[in-house]
Amino acid sequence: MVNCVHKFGGSSLSSSERYQSVAKIIICHSQPGDCVVVSAAGKTTDTLVSLWQSYQQQDTQAVADILLQLNNHQSDLIEQLLQADLKRSALKTLLEELNIIANLAQSEQLKEAQLLAHGEVWSARLLAAYLQQLNVHACAHDARLLFTLNDGELRHAQNKLQCSSVIDANKVNVVTGFIAANTFGDTVTLGRNGSDYSATLLASYCDAKQVCIWTDTQGVFSTDPRKVKKAIKYAKVCRTQANLLARLGNPVLHAKTLSPLKNTNIKLAVRSSFDVQASPTHIVKEGLAKKKRFITTLQSVDLLTVEGMSEGEVASVSQLIQHSLHHFNHNGEVYLVVPAAQTYQVINYFAGRANISESNLNGCAVVAPEQDISTLKLQALEVLAEQTIKPRFVHQDNGYVLLLTDQFIDSDVQSTLHDKLVNKGQEIAIIVAGLGNVGEVFIHQLADQFERLSGDFSIKLVALVRSQEMLFNPSGVNPQTWQKQWQLEAKKYQSSDLLNSINELDYEHKVVIDITASEQFSQLYADFVQSDCHLISANKYAGTAPTHWYQTLRHNLAERNLHWRYNTSVGAGLPINFALADLQNSGDKITRIEGVFSGTLSWLCSKYDGSVSFSELVLEAQKMGFTEPDPREDLSGRDMQRKLLILARELGVELELDDISLSALMPVELAQGSWDDFIDKKTQLDAFIEEHAAAAQAKNAVLRYTGLLEITRDKVVAKVGIAYVLNGDALANLTPGDNIFVINSKWYSDNALVIQGPGAGSEVTAAGVHSDLYWLVQNLK
Repeated sequence: MVNCVHKFGGSSLSSSERYQSVAKIIICHSQPGDCVVVSAAGKTTDTLVSLWQSYQQQDTQAVADILLQLNNHQSDLIEQLLQADLKRSALKTLLEELNIIANLAQSEQLKEAQLLAHGEVWSARLLAAYLQQLNVHACAHDARLLFTLNDGELRHAQNKLQCSSVIDANKVNVVTGFIAANTFGDTVTLGRNGSDYSATLLASYCDAKQVCIWTDTQGVFSTDPRKVKKAIKYAKVCRTQANLLARLGNPVLHAKTLSPLKNTNIKLAVRSSFDVQASPTHIVKEGLAKKKRFITTLQSVDLLTVEGMSEGEVASVSQLIQHSLHHFNHNGEVYLVVPAAQTYQVINYFAGRANISESNLNGCAVVAPEQDISTLKLQALEVLAEQTIKPRFVHQDNGYVLLLTDQFIDSDVQSTLHDKLVNKGQEIAIIVAGLGNVGEVFIHQLADQFERLSGDFSIKLVALVRSQEMLFNPSGVNPQTWQKQWQLEAKKYQSSDLLNSINELDYEHKVVIDITASEQFSQLYADFVQSDCHLISANKYAGTAPTHWYQTLRHNLAERNLHWRYNTSVGAGLPINFALADLQNSGDKITRIEGVFSGTLSWLCSKYDGSVSFSELVLEAQKMGFTEPDPREDLSGRDMQRKLLILARELGVELELDDISLSALMPVELAQGSWDDFIDKKTQLDAFIEEHAAAAQAKNAVLRYTGLLEITRDKVVAKVGIAYVLNGDALANLTPGDNIFVINSKWYSDNALVIQGPGAGSEVTAAGVHSDLYWLVQNLK
């Protein structure tokens, strides 16, 4: 049974290295019985077209030169990929075929379609042989034995039987794209981008579950990502819009590619063969995805009026010129948008029924939900007017507006149109993990935040996650009544349930906000990135993970143009990460950071004056909720150690957690045993603190628990532990519970920059998370 039909285009097979990459994809993503449809390698089809043109011009020298060029290219691929008997056999067959072409050209019997078919035949044969060399059970098939046409019409029943009898359920079937045969056995081609069409035809004949079009782009974007940096990759696009885009110039999918999937449940995905880790775009049936906004450009087109044109004629003339065509009714007349280079061929086809209405046009089309089109048309006209571009022809229809002009729509104009028309229609889905004190306050503040940001995006809270339960609603959870909805709808979940739900979300942007203290949850960050999620963390574990994991996460975020904000992981709501980034971005170089980064330890050390034992202060802090359930977690200093590592990495310093020296604010032996054991031995803690306090007092200093990062040309000093701070120092005058960061740099060398304020508390921490969310939205805008 065919599970999937994969299709690889010429750019995916342009070199031996690309063949090797494709083979790896096939090994990882296919199973026996699957099919792989291939185009001609690289520019092979263009070279064969040049050969045909030279043959028609009777330029025998050019024919000989191009045959040599084809031989060199294909021989190089074979030499670099195959070995031993496989190589010898492939080179011999290639030479025989090139000799046949030369003899046919010499005897003036060369046929165009038969000539062009060689590109796909060579690709399929070489890829199948290379897979066999890798011990993959694979075979090559010529699609002329699978697809038959009669007078240009596919014989579907016959083709289905042929596919059923030929496709091998125990092998990977490598099939030529682009070509078929007529009832006389002659070669015919399926037109421009015929290999994509071959793939969906094959899938429909074999009842495959899915088709995967592997290409040189990561999926379907809101506009051309090579011209507009802020182009949005969509996770899902409905077939209706994909079909419309194909007719209006979008090069990723073409209208006939989608036609075999009509009235089927076959899934279609567009993926990058150059970036296999990138998530695909799924082309889905109507109703399974919301309609998106797109801008596609048109270049060098003519506008024809045609009398009495039928749907069948549109398909026929599209086949004739091998290009998808768009037609529409405007003011009672039928118009056809035609590439200028094929205009006279189209006019001749209609034999006096077609006339040029407008010629030599450029322009753009805006595709969007029907209810948005009227507004978007006015906005587009306004943007074009600002750029002194006046359309010669404007047509508004169901789901799109077409604007044709004399002037070329360059990337700057396209970017402006995208900013004004597409970005304004984006939606952001928010997933919040962690419903403790900070999480509850954050959600309570969400409604106001949504109102502040609603001018740019529609933002929805779609999921709430606790350690073992999850509330997920793609349409949105009301942040004002979420507790009631939680009680009624929350369900137990596994990590896979959460990830699957996130993957199904049909939003332009997704943001996971982690307000947990869970190391296990932070380990899902890589999966969230694979699902194209931005990250906001109050959780410290990801920022202090092993360097390789951390750097890989950073790299993958950058590859997908995703953001990760974690200002509240250090300093609660204090803008420490913002400050460090601003200093470095302005050209400053930070040399030293010292401070108290724990609200709990700040409160304990600042409160301690000897009048009350330190252990009594610890128990008091525990009752007030200032500490972890087991306060030894605070006293261990590990939290401060993690925060110092996060700051170091913000400065580009490569450290592991264990590279930061750590001494606890308690005797080492008290870390052993239970909390009750600790209570029994609390006098040891008091004696430990009294001894350090006395040593500090003897030096005219006070006891503090600090973190220090010192960066010199030769070395990095990073440590967390007890410090004796001189009276009068900023660290000595700390308000109980505050965090403080004393920063020295090239510009703040003698007079340090000091950032101080509450280092804990639900309100300030939640506000810090909201600050990160605001920053993220502004950057997406």
